[in-house]
Amino acid sequence: MFGIGLPEIIVILVICLVLFDVKNLPKIARSLGKAIKEFKNAQKSLTGDDNEKPAG
Repeated sequence: MFGIGLPEIIVILVICLVLFDVKNLPKIARSLGKAIKEFKNAQKSLTGDDNEKPAG
């Protein structure tokens, strides 16, 4: 997983908890997930790599 082990993930999570309030973390994660999804959709539309089969 990108060369990141469990201790590094724990340190990153602790830093996030310190920098951002616990109440704000779900909002941040949700917006980050939406941004990644939009980026992937835009990338698919630019490259024309639609894996979906046509209906019917």
